[in-house]
Order: sequence, then C-alpha cells, then structure tokens
Amino acid sequence: MGRTLLIGSCEPFSGKSAVVLGVARQLMAAKQRIRFGKPLATSFEFANNADFLPNPLIDDDVRFVGSILGLNEGQLIPSLHLLAPSSADRRLAEARLEAGEGFETLRNQLAAPFEGLTILEAAGSLHEGLLYGLSLEQVSRGLDAHVVLVHLWEDSRSVDALLAAKHQLGDRLIGIVLNAVNPDEVEELEKTVVPSLEGLGMVVFGVMPRSPLLRSVTVGELVRRLDARVICCSERLELLVETLCIGAMNVNSAMEFFRRRRNMAVVTGADRTDIQLAALEASTQCLILTGAGEPLPQLINRAEELEVPLLKVDHDTLATVEVIEQAFGHVRLHEAVKATYAFRLVEEHCDLDRLFHTLGLHFSA
Repeated sequence: MGRTLLIGSCEPFSGKSAVVLGVARQLMAAKQRIRFGKPLATSFEFANNADFLPNPLIDDDVRFVGSILGLNEGQLIPSLHLLAPSSADRRLAEARLEAGEGFETLRNQLAAPFEGLTILEAAGSLHEGLLYGLSLEQVSRGLDAHVVLVHLWEDSRSVDALLAAKHQLGDRLIGIVLNAVNPDEVEELEKTVVPSLEGLGMVVFGVMPRSPLLRSVTVGELVRRLDARVICCSERLELLVETLCIGAMNVNSAMEFFRRRRNMAVVTGADRTDIQLAALEASTQCLILTGAGEPLPQLINRAEELEVPLLKVDHDTLATVEVIEQAFGHVRLHEAVKATYAFRLVEEHCDLDRLFHTLGLHFSA
C-alpha cells in the first residue's frame, strides 16, 4: 500500500478540511504530488436526490479543495457511497455492513505505485459510516492508512474521546491536532496539556486557535436554513456572518452594542424600524426581520444603498436565533477567503515537518 493519510475526527465539523488544505498546500509547495478524496460522501448537493448520483461521485468538499489547490480530475478520488437518509434506508434493508466491491477497487487503486501522498477525509465521527463499511476505523484498517485526528478542545474532559479513538485505532493513529482552542489559552495549553497528551502516547502536531471566520456562515446559507424571503440585495448572499445580535433593546443601547460587534446578522422585529436603521449603519452583513408586518420603503432603500441583504422569516425571534446559532461552526469550508485563512492557520500553528517525517516523507520545502 502506498502512503495514505486519513484525516479524521471524533465529532463532525472539527476542522478536518482546514487541515487537509494546509497539509496539501505545503506538500504542493514542496513539489510533492497529492491526490484527495472522501470515501463516504456527505454532499448536500446530492443528498435530496440520492437515487440519481453522478458517476464518478465526487463530493462537494473534494471539488472545493480541488478547485482551491488546482488539482486535476485524476487527483480527485471518487466516493464509494453517499451518506443520506435514502441510501441509509437501502443499506439497512440489505443488512450489509461491508463497503462492497468499490472498496476493493479503491484499495487496488491506492496500492498502485504513486510518487506522492494520498489524503483522504474520513467520516464525521468515530462511528459515522459503520452502516456503509466506511467508518474511520474500517477505512484505516482496510487501507492500512495512517490517521491524524482533528479534535475540538474545550478542557481536559475532551481527552476521553481521544483515548477512545486511540483504543480503536492503535498504532494507525500517528497524531492529533487540537482545534478551536480559546486564543488566550493556546500558549498555556502547549506548555501543560500537550506534554501530558504526549505522555499518554498521543503525538500533538498542532494547537489551532478558534477562528470566528472559519466558524462563520454565509448569508445564503442562513437563507436556506431559515427558508427566508430575500427582500433586497440577493446578489450579496456570499457575505460572511461571524456574530449574531438580537435587536430587542432601546435604540441608544443597540447602537452602542452594534459598534462593538463585527460582521453581524441582526435579528429584530419587523416593527422595529429604529433598530433596523441603526443596524444598517454598523458592521451588519444581513438584517433578519421576524414577526408580522413588512419593512418600510425607507429601510429597503437604505439597505440597498449599503448593499446589506434584508431577509424576512416566518419564524419568531427565538426560533430564528436557534437556527442561526446552530449554523455557526456547522457549515462546510466552501469559501475562498476561508481557505486562505486555513492555509495560514495551519502553517502558523501546526508542525507539518514533524508530520511529514512521521509519514516517511523526506524533502526540502
């Protein structure tokens, strides 16, 4: 088997794609060949039409990484199955837990001589994909792949999931990257927690701080999740929202509050024109109106002047806020500005030379 690196996580949306981008970019900068794929596709594009999948099945994340890195079609590895309700129903009805003939084809493909590194992104958690025969442990064992886990770190209780992963993966787990660490705690964690983890046999390749940008969500994604009506500026749905504000206070307090926030989505009642106009003068990426009524013409005109999307939803304010809060940190890395930031984050906070040495890759960057 050639060199294969499987980037996994103990829970979804842990930052795998950011690490994939950082690792791949540094290899390509050193003139090393790579190829990339996801054995288990999670494409939103295909999930609602899983009975008519393209052949080959290239996941959304794989295409995005390929476009950012300039990979050709031959460097994008097709997925074997799609994680979707309808495909899960079929797998369950068949009572099959093995990946099938496609996995043997993939194994033969990766076993062929390849002067470079194959990077695969695993399913979202340690157990996801078991029904398809494509869980993290199954893929790593079947392909004899080395594993790096990207792990969300909150406090020392977070180590339990890593210990469980080490128990499952054994020597195939070559190291971890701790992600979404409070920026003020990175240095202390490197001094205290990292040596303790290494004492438990877990090599730490990096400690990455939490990034509001990487957790951000596009206005277009909020439109989809909220089933919102776009009143104006539909061409600006690519704007990134990093923070959420609720406009329920008096206008003077709101203006002071808005000044301290950046790249906001502001949720307020459709009847609060004073709050709405104040929000438009701040760092607001979109204004979301709840409740009965329609925005006044002067509000729409001002939003159009400032190019701030104005959305109207049928939900009440509480339900709207819950949907938006759920979106933060639970969206895919599909924006070029996020990819650029991910490159820098991995370069500055991960010891990739140590990773490459562990993989047996020796070259001069």
